[in-house]
Formats: sequence, structure tokens, C-alpha cells
Amino acid sequence: MTAAQCGSDGRGALASDIGRCRICATRFAGTRTAHAPRPVAWFAPQARLLIAGQAPGMRVHLSGIPFDDASGDRLRNWLGLSRDQFYDRSRVAVVPMAFCFPGYDARGADLPPPPVCRATWHDQVMQALPDIRLSVIIGAHAQRYHLGGRDSVTRTVAGWRDHLPARIPLPHPSWRNTGWLRKNPWFEAELLPVLRARVSSVLGET
Repeated sequence: MTAAQCGSDGRGALASDIGRCRICATRFAGTRTAHAPRPVAWFAPQARLLIAGQAPGMRVHLSGIPFDDASGDRLRNWLGLSRDQFYDRSRVAVVPMAFCFPGYDARGADLPPPPVCRATWHDQVMQALPDIRLSVIIGAHAQRYHLGGRDSVTRTVAGWRDHLPARIPLPHPSWRNTGWLRKNPWFEAELLPVLRARVSSVLGET
């Protein structure tokens, strides 16, 4: 990618195109929040660490910054990264399965990521990130795209060693999963030290 193809912030033409996407405008207008699309495309072609997640929540929709919430605080702790390190687009790409907040269902829970976002953008995004050395894959939707299969998140994360060294699956860092973490102490005792070591190695901290 040439300098002419990159924006002033180094994001690149593809991220700028995603930022202008309005393909789900009618869909979002029909949700409880009746919100307009606001794609959060946070990646640059030279990134080495991929954070593959589900979709932005309402707080991220408002701020335009991925994982700008309590879940992000927990995720950064899991990764062993500061906010400055995490938000360095030249090193860390954040690519959810939907770039926009999908809205709430009748119970007030986040709707799943619309498949049209994956079908429209994701193969292009992966091709535009040739230097990814580690993919951290969060939640069922991202794990089905990046790993294949349809196992539960618990089974997928429990088999994390099968995906080393290039990929590590994680549960969502939502505080709603605190009970899951208590039931699965191996996650913090065994997986997290390996995750932090791999992140540090990929980003050149060791």
C-alpha cells in the first residue's frame, strides 16, 4: 500500500471506505435505538496483532473508539497492554464481525452482528492485513469465521492450545462472564500467561 492510499492517520483506503458504509441504515432504524450506522474501523495495514471480536456496543458507538468500556479494560488486562499500546493502530488492529453497533433486542441485549457486514468487508480486511502474527479471537461469531466449526465458546477456548502459535480464542471480556471465569480457573492460570507472552513477543516487547 502506497502513501497515497493511506489516510493521514495511516488507516488506509479500505478503513476509510468502511467508515462511510451505510448498508445497514434501514436495519438499524428499525431497532429499539433507531440509530444511524457509525462504523468503527480501527486498523492499519502494518498491524501485527489482530483483535477479532463481535460488534461494538452502545458506548463504543457513541465514542467511536473500540473497546472503550469496562470490557476493554478487562481485555487489555488479559493482553498485558496499556491503553496507549492497545490503541496504536500501527501495531494493533481491531476487527469485529460487524463494524457498527447492531442495536438492542426486545430484552435489551445486543443484537448479533448482521451477516451482511462480514460478507461485504471481512475477506477484504483480512487481505489488507498481511503482517498479522497473532489473532486474538473473541466470542462465537468471530471464532466461527476465523477458526471454522460451530463448537461452543467454552469448548473452543478450552482447546486453545490447538490453535497456537498464530491464534488464541477467548471468551468475551464482558463483566457478564465473571461467573464463567470462576467456573474455569484454568483460563487465568494457564491461558493468560501464554497470551501475554505471545502478545509481548509479537509486538516486540521482549
